[in-house]
Amino acid sequence: MNPASLARLFLLAALWGGSFLFMRISAPVLGAVPTAFGRVLLGAFGLLALVLLLRVRLSFHGKLGAALALGVINSGIPFLMYALAARVLPAGYSAILNAMTPLMGVLVGMACFGEQMTGARAAGVLVGLAGVAVLTRTGPLDVSGAVLWGVAACLLATFCYGLAGFLTRRWITARGGLDSRIVALGSQIGAVLMLLPFAALDVSTRSIPWGEVEAPVWMSMLALGLLCTSAAYILFFRLIADVGPLKALTVTFLIPLFGVFWGWLILGEVATLAHALGGGMIAAALWLVLRPAPAASPPAHSPVRPAADSAGGDGLAGEEDWSI
Repeated sequence: MNPASLARLFLLAALWGGSFLFMRISAPVLGAVPTAFGRVLLGAFGLLALVLLLRVRLSFHGKLGAALALGVINSGIPFLMYALAARVLPAGYSAILNAMTPLMGVLVGMACFGEQMTGARAAGVLVGLAGVAVLTRTGPLDVSGAVLWGVAACLLATFCYGLAGFLTRRWITARGGLDSRIVALGSQIGAVLMLLPFAALDVSTRSIPWGEVEAPVWMSMLALGLLCTSAAYILFFRLIADVGPLKALTVTFLIPLFGVFWGWLILGEVATLAHALGGGMIAAALWLVLRPAPAASPPAHSPVRPAADSAGGDGLAGEEDWSI
C-alpha cells in the first residue's frame, strides 16, 4: 500500500478497535439497547451529513428494501450483541472475538451458499475456534455463565457479519450494484427502525438517571456513532476503492491490537498471555482464510496476462469505484 492508504488502514483499525472501548464505557451505564440504538441513530445522521456534503445522489434504484434488511443483519443485531457483551466482557475480549468474522463467513458460505471448503479454510476455522477457547478459558476473567453468554453474543455478531457479506452480493451486487455510501446509509436507517421499538420499551420500563450520566459516557456515544460508525464506513469504502477488498480486509488483523491497546490505556484492562495466545491463534486462522489462492500460470503460448497488482484491487488504478 502507498503511505496514504496505509494511514487510512491504521486509522480505520484504531476507530473500529475503539468502538469496543466506547461500548464498554457506555453500555454498563445506559444499557445495551440504548447504546446500540444511539450508535446507529448517530451513525445514520453522520452518514446522511457526509452523503449530502459529498453530493452523492440519494437514490437506491429500487434496492431500498434490501439496504434496510441488510442494516438489520449487518448493524442492528451485531451492534446490539456487542453492546450486551460490553456489559460483562473487557473491550479487548470483544475486539479479539470480532476477528472471527471471516471464519464465520467461511462457515456461512459452505452451509448456505454452496461455497467450497478448502483444506486451508477448514484449518483456519478450527484454529480460530481453538483461539476462542484459549482466550475464554485461560484469560483474566473467571469463566461464568455471564462471560459465556458475552462470548456467545460476540460470536452471533460475527455470524451476522459473515451472513451479511453473502446477502450483499445477492441482494445488491447481483442486481446491478449500488453506491456503497448509499448502502451504508440505508443499512443504518434499517438498523434504526429495527432497534427503535426496543429502545422505546427499554427507556419506558427502566429508570435511567439521565441527569447523573457523566460526560465521558455521552462523549463515548458521540464517538461511537459519528467516528466509529459513520466516518469509519466512509473510510472503509475509500480504502476498498484504493486498494481493493482483499487488502482492505487486512484491517481485521489490526482491530484486536487496537481493541486491547485502548482497553489497557484508557480502562486499565489487563493484557495477559491468554490475549497473545488466543489472539495469535485467531490471527493465524485469519491468514489461512484470507490468503489468496495461488493463481495458475497461463501456458507460454497463452495471450492472457496476469492482472497487475495496482492501487485498485479491481484494476481501477487511480479511479474511485464506490459501488458494490
